[in-house]
Amino acid sequence: MEHQPKLTASEISNLWTSYQNDSMAICGIKYFLANIEDPDIRSVLEYALAISEQHVQRVKAIFQSENYPIPVGFTEHDVNLNAPRLFSDILYLNYILNMGKFGLSSYSLALSLSSRDDIMAYYEDCLSETVKLHNWAKSVAKQKGIYVRAPHIPVPEQVDFVQNQSFLSGGLFGDPRPLLGVEIGSLVYNSERNTLGQALITGFSQVAKHSDVRQYLERGREISGKHFEIFNSLLHKNYLSGASPLTSEVTDSTVSPFSDKLMMFHVSALVASGIGQYGISMSTSPRRDLGVNYARLMAEIAKFSNDGAKILIDHGWMEQPPEAADRQELAKKK
Repeated sequence: MEHQPKLTASEISNLWTSYQNDSMAICGIKYFLANIEDPDIRSVLEYALAISEQHVQRVKAIFQSENYPIPVGFTEHDVNLNAPRLFSDILYLNYILNMGKFGLSSYSLALSLSSRDDIMAYYEDCLSETVKLHNWAKSVAKQKGIYVRAPHIPVPEQVDFVQNQSFLSGGLFGDPRPLLGVEIGSLVYNSERNTLGQALITGFSQVAKHSDVRQYLERGREISGKHFEIFNSLLHKNYLSGASPLTSEVTDSTVSPFSDKLMMFHVSALVASGIGQYGISMSTSPRRDLGVNYARLMAEIAKFSNDGAKILIDHGWMEQPPEAADRQELAKKK
């Protein structure tokens, strides 16, 4: 009989996080499907729902086989399918596009950190399904004329080499050099993420029930709007286009389709992903002024994330993630 090793810390943590994210996605997509009108976008959402439901069942089966407690995650108690429409079909499609990008990065990392064959197979399937979802959503966005492409840059006449250290200065001492293609790509992506985040949080802030949650979300709306403007302004200074605001895709409804717990968790997940993306962007942007901006903005959203965690804890909404044994506490019990 082949030896089946125990789940590693990274495998348990990634499966636990997957369960949280997919159970949240099920609530959100079910609400989207309850009021969507566009048949093409509906088909994309139905596929997204199907794979999220499948993921939850597979992770649950793995945990049961390991006698590991099934997380609470999010249930039908966290969504009101009869709530009026809060977002437009266009925002639904942009949401799925962004979640697809998030899934591609998180699932590839989870796969690389897994060692057990069944866990590797699970994340390989997740990646394959997410590639299909992302490409499908992107194709529909192109058909609808709403897909934002990164700007074009000229084809060089010859191969060249950097001759001056002003390549790194980025305007801190003198005029900045033009943006590199990789820097443009990061600025556009971060612009897109923040305009979607601003729209989502705008809607959430309209419907939140608890005053501290509402104030937190209003603060998040302003932060994401500011970050969006910063990234777009850096592009505009190079006569390049970025993303467009999406807040017009939010209705005036004040009836919440989601629990405050779900909305707070969702914003926390977006912020955590944003911190990681800013770090990647900083590492691939040689211009010093860009690095300074990313570091400053990362610190701001890290503080915002920490304040959000305090609200989740104060309300008893933060589920305990998997953790190592507290050896000092165990020793005290002797």
